[in-house]
Amino acid sequence: MQIDTAQQQGKVIVGLGKTGLSYARYLHSKNENFTVVDSRKNPPGLQELTRIFPDAKVELGEFKASTFLNATELLVSPGVDLREPVLAKAIEQDVPVTGDINIFAQKITAPIVAITGSNAKSTVVSLLGEMALQAGVDAVVAGNIGKPVLDLLNENSAKLYILEISSFQLETTTMLGAEVACVLNVSADHMDRYDSLLDYHAAKHRVFQACKQAVVNRDDPLSAPLLPASVKQWRYGLEEGDINEFGLIDDQGESYLAFNRQALMPVGEVKLAGQHNLSNALAALAIGHAVGLEMVAMLQTLREFSGLPHRCQWVSEIAGVSYYNDSKGTNVGACNAALIGLGKINNVILIAGGQGKGAEFHDLKAALKAHGKLLIVFGEDADLIVSTLHKVINTEKVVSLEEAVKLASEQAEAGDIVLLSPACASFDMFDNYEKRGEAFIEAVEALH
Repeated sequence: MQIDTAQQQGKVIVGLGKTGLSYARYLHSKNENFTVVDSRKNPPGLQELTRIFPDAKVELGEFKASTFLNATELLVSPGVDLREPVLAKAIEQDVPVTGDINIFAQKITAPIVAITGSNAKSTVVSLLGEMALQAGVDAVVAGNIGKPVLDLLNENSAKLYILEISSFQLETTTMLGAEVACVLNVSADHMDRYDSLLDYHAAKHRVFQACKQAVVNRDDPLSAPLLPASVKQWRYGLEEGDINEFGLIDDQGESYLAFNRQALMPVGEVKLAGQHNLSNALAALAIGHAVGLEMVAMLQTLREFSGLPHRCQWVSEIAGVSYYNDSKGTNVGACNAALIGLGKINNVILIAGGQGKGAEFHDLKAALKAHGKLLIVFGEDADLIVSTLHKVINTEKVVSLEEAVKLASEQAEAGDIVLLSPACASFDMFDNYEKRGEAFIEAVEALH
């Protein structure tokens, strides 16, 4: 590997990590020279880059304006803020900028289902992937989940690509043209990256660029796009809905998933737990219907799909108390959904905390008042959470997740739920949300 401090020409990969490596593999497959730049001295993926591309040009540490300004194109990883001064200056001077989703969409011919939202992206994308499999459709789930999309270009073409796309990826996407696009919901997240909720909302809605069909959540006005009448729209929500819409209906005291006001299957047969997952199920049905998946196959999937690890994952029941791991709930909206979806009246002991990403926690007040019994907080922004919510619910601050679980078990009674739904990122104490979820599971198992 050549650590080069001289001025560079050609394409520049901005940010290494998982996406940066996929850029390198993609450009190498096209016999294009590239430079990799990263503001970190030892970024993730550096060893692999060195092993695979020992002659790659690499600049580590402080970004150099000359490298950016002399690039023929900047391939930006989603972890890099476009407001980074050197990058912003290059963009201002019309240096072309692109991202992995943008490149991928221009290279393939198969239809794309593009799904974004503040919460539930991974659940809906994974559920839809299982529905396609059940329906016998050759589909691939990728994007912000699973394999980087550019790595798929070297594989046999699928018939359908189901992509989870983050707001960061959408910032560098200008040519998506999805067959079906959906913003599941919008709530404050990544406020350390965006100037306002309006900016975040605008980033999310880039998913609708040149889409052929759109799926809209009736229960979240911020999910509704401004699109021409020629774009077919499908709608879903937890009420009955109108003609050609997905929703819930009651028939002789039993609740059903419904389309066109006709019952599809009893709600009780949906394997995913919680009211919020009924919304996710309806979203997947609406998107799948728009792309032509067989209804029978989709409904069978709903009877079998039990959810993702770390997303409202049932862990154990001890002395009548149920423990749920929602470590993937890294923002306030996700925490709210878990509280409302799993909770009954004042029966949830919530464990929360970590890095708040600039978020405020006021929006948890109503759900905690309705469903919360005790709030236990830990991590970097614990004091902020306490100061915001202590007047709404009894609150305890602890120093570790293990201590939080122990305290929760001591305070819980039969019928209660202990829920880890941090409303925060994990990086103050853990490598990622998966490690945090695993630590929670270990702490619960230690109670036996």
